[in-house]
Order: sequence, then structure tokens, then C-alpha cells
Amino acid sequence: LRSLPLAWSPRPRARVITVNMSQRENMTAAVPTANAMCEETVMSGWFSEVSHEMWPGQAMSLKIDEVLFRGKSDFQDVMVFTNAQYGKVLVLDGVIQATERDEFSYQEMITHLPLCSLKEAPKKVLVVGGGDGGVLREITRHASIEHLDIAEIDGMVIEMSKKFFPGMSCGFDDSRVHVHVCDGIKFVGDAEAGTYDAIIVDSSDPVGPAAVLFERAFFEKMHRALKPGGVVCTQGECIWLHADLIKDVLEMCKDIFVGGSVQYGFTTIPTYPSGQIGFVMACKPDENGHTAKFTTPERPPPIAPAGTKLNPLRYYNAAVHSAAFVLPEFARVAVEPFVVPGSGFS
Repeated sequence: LRSLPLAWSPRPRARVITVNMSQRENMTAAVPTANAMCEETVMSGWFSEVSHEMWPGQAMSLKIDEVLFRGKSDFQDVMVFTNAQYGKVLVLDGVIQATERDEFSYQEMITHLPLCSLKEAPKKVLVVGGGDGGVLREITRHASIEHLDIAEIDGMVIEMSKKFFPGMSCGFDDSRVHVHVCDGIKFVGDAEAGTYDAIIVDSSDPVGPAAVLFERAFFEKMHRALKPGGVVCTQGECIWLHADLIKDVLEMCKDIFVGGSVQYGFTTIPTYPSGQIGFVMACKPDENGHTAKFTTPERPPPIAPAGTKLNPLRYYNAAVHSAAFVLPEFARVAVEPFVVPGSGFS
């Protein structure tokens, strides 16, 4: 494929805002980084993921073999390039979102940690964000699914994934999937109370269009949209870099999900900052006041329905599920005051 010319002027680098602001406020106030700026930060032919707010003083770099697409949607810069080790790479506003080599570790864990923690097999699920289709792909492994909504604000992300990442975007091909290119917050707010068994928020970092997905009003709307016993799982940043942000979100969930359970788990993924990313999970109590433990799966890993083209799971299994909540001591000390253990449903 022919590389497309750069069609926009790079935006200025995000400035650091530190006066009387928490880590979360500092990040959400930042200006997103243009893809072109990250490409220009190192020698020609390399992409370097630079963010002075999200991971100051460090950068993940990948050699660019070929730029397949450069463009600007109504919301963000979008770029796709190839790398010899990681295959095709999707970049939004200067941040690596997915690579063909390692995307499965994130997609499988953000999906199966919450869904395999439910009391009953999930039937109706909502994905907010997730325009690459990877989370959809993983949810469709669950034969119990009857209806699967996705609310993605940026249609260009969906288009680029379908064009360049068929291994992820195959989730869009499932007849149970209903695609809504819209404001995810409004979609959740408009949903009837008690609609979903699970809501999975596959967002980018809290800079630019994704910043509102880390705010209290959105979590309150998700709580309302969940059925009793339903769960939320949202991208939970990196404990090595964002401990204060993680504690803020956990504390917020603890306050909103009264009588529920709140947990933090993680997965490893080479091309995300510091090679690790976490998940914030919360459960609404069921009719009997029981809540998901999260740390112990309620059911075995899903087996894809017959006739699908899905590959076997490559990261998630029952042992990895439980291990995801075993944190190194510094992380345990940071998050434990904000964790609410679940009772389990038995």
C-alpha cells in the first residue's frame, strides 16, 4: 500500500500542568501529542512514543518499515505502520494502541477477566471504545452472548482496523454485534437501567477524546446501566507510572459501587509503557447482595462457537486469571486500601 502524505500540521506538545492538580487532572488537561511529532523525535525511520504527561522521561520506539496510513479524523491523529518484529502498528494521537504481535494479551484479559467473573454466563454486553474490534472478537468467544453493542466515537478507527487489522476486526463480522458510531457516554446514559451484564471500556489514555471516560459522571451512568450482579472493566493504566490515577479511579468506584466489589488486575504487553497495563473492575451487588470475587473465575475459559475462524486463546487461562490480581508489594500497598473484595456468588 502507498503511504499517504501528512495532511495536518503537528499540534504543540502537551504542556505540564502541575499547580494544585492530581495526576488524573494533570493528564486529562493535557493536549494530545500528534503522531508526526513522535515520528520526528528520533532518527528518521523510527517512531518514538513520547508523552510528557503520561510517561515523562521515557519512550517506546519502533522502527518504521512502511507507513500504510496517515490521517486525521474529527477527533484524533491516526497512523498505521509496519514493523519487522511487531507487524502492523496502530497509533492514535502519538500513542501505540495495538500491534499484531502482542494485542492478544490485552484484548483477552480486559474481556475474560470480567466476563468469567460473572455469576451467570453473559448475554448482553456493551463495549465503549474498542474501535479496533479486538475486544469484540474476544467477547464473541462466549457462546452465551445474545446481543453485543459497541459505542465507538471515531469511525475512522473502525475503518482502519477493518482495512489493516483483519485479525482484530473480525469481531465486527459477528451477527450478534451492533455497531454505534457515537458518543459512548451519551449511549450509556441513554441506556435503560439494568440493561447490561457487563460493560467493558476499551479506552485510550485519559488525554484527548478519552479523558471523559475516566470521570465520575461516566462511571455513575455505567453503574445505572448494569443489571444487578453486573460488572464494569475499564483500561486501568500502568502501576509503574500512574499509581495516583489508579488510586483515584479505584476510590471513585468504591464510592459509586456501594455494597459492591472493586478490584485491580494487570497484564503484560511489550509495546505498552513499561510493558504492563492494568484493569479496574467493579461489580454491582446482585439481588442477594452477593458480588464478584474477580480473583477467582466462576467459569472456565470460553470456547469459540463452532464455525468461527477464531484462533485458540493465547494468553488467558484460569491460572493467569487468578495471577492477574497478585501484585508486587509496592503495587499492593498502593491499591489495597481502595480494593473491596467480593463475596462470591455461591
